[in-house]
Amino acid sequence: MNLEGWKGRRVFLTGHTGFKGGWLALWLQNLGADVYGFAQPAEERSFFNAANVASGLAGHDEADLRDADDLSAAIHRAQPEIIFHLAAQSLVRRSYASPVETYEVNVVGTLNLLQAVRTISSVKAVVVVTTDKCYLNREWPWGYREHEALGGHDPYSSSKACAEILTASWRDSFLKSAGIAVATARAGNVIGGGDWAEDRLVPDFLRALEARTPLIVRSPKSVRPWQHVLEPLAGYLTLGEALLDRGQAVAGAWNFGPYDEDARPVEWILDRLGKAFPESRLQLETAPQPHEAAYLKLDISKARHHLGWEPRWRLGMALEMIAAWHGAWRKGGDMRAISLDQIARYCGAQG
Repeated sequence: MNLEGWKGRRVFLTGHTGFKGGWLALWLQNLGADVYGFAQPAEERSFFNAANVASGLAGHDEADLRDADDLSAAIHRAQPEIIFHLAAQSLVRRSYASPVETYEVNVVGTLNLLQAVRTISSVKAVVVVTTDKCYLNREWPWGYREHEALGGHDPYSSSKACAEILTASWRDSFLKSAGIAVATARAGNVIGGGDWAEDRLVPDFLRALEARTPLIVRSPKSVRPWQHVLEPLAGYLTLGEALLDRGQAVAGAWNFGPYDEDARPVEWILDRLGKAFPESRLQLETAPQPHEAAYLKLDISKARHHLGWEPRWRLGMALEMIAAWHGAWRKGGDMRAISLDQIARYCGAQG
């Protein structure tokens, strides 16, 4: 990454009150960018609030991605050079309970953003963040590559596959000819300090620990491409730089996942967390559960070869950073300073 290249850039970021969006907003602020955020209000317990992300924003709109007029007006006010689109309904299990909302946010919300971009001459690049779950999962033991078929059993996964197809269509039909370089980014299972989302392994573990109750474990054998939150964010920043510098040559889809060895089963993660927090307790869920893929890995060869991006923290280090972050938070630490320190440590690490 060219860390100096973001100084003074006007960046529009959707989903900045969320977990990944909050870390990205903080990182961009630290790089000297003018960050304009558009998102739903932050949850009371969130990385956004814990790290006081709002204090460094150039603009902050609390609004709904499904309101096309509000979204377009916010982007016009910001006049950004680049947009990172992270806002989403991002939970698989919630998508079963709220499928219509999931499609409205993930598909119609993305459509609203891409349509607005067509009317704003300042925009030169857009990074649309989707997910590793956008692939048609065949339970293969090898990683999925960017040209593999898209699909999805659950509403969340299929909505993200739809967002991928929609983005490709708008790029080819409208945005490429306007000189706007558009890419999609597919990341693995992201973990890190400050994540309190429901129905995610590490936040569920930490909530159970705080409540002094057993963690209900649903799928201990399921394999996921786990990675610290700073890994894909570094990928998004690297991709954003490339889009601004190289334009259509790097437009398209990109995977940002861990090394193959860090695609681990749930039980491996819980074993390591259990060693960091020996007071934790586990309980296996025996009731039937909604369908989730059992095996999922990403092939990151394209990003390593064409962008020079590769993971810097192995999974063990990622879990250490999570334990350190939440340990400091429980003691009332300065979480903005601690988060910036973790970003600095990541930037100083070797891939």
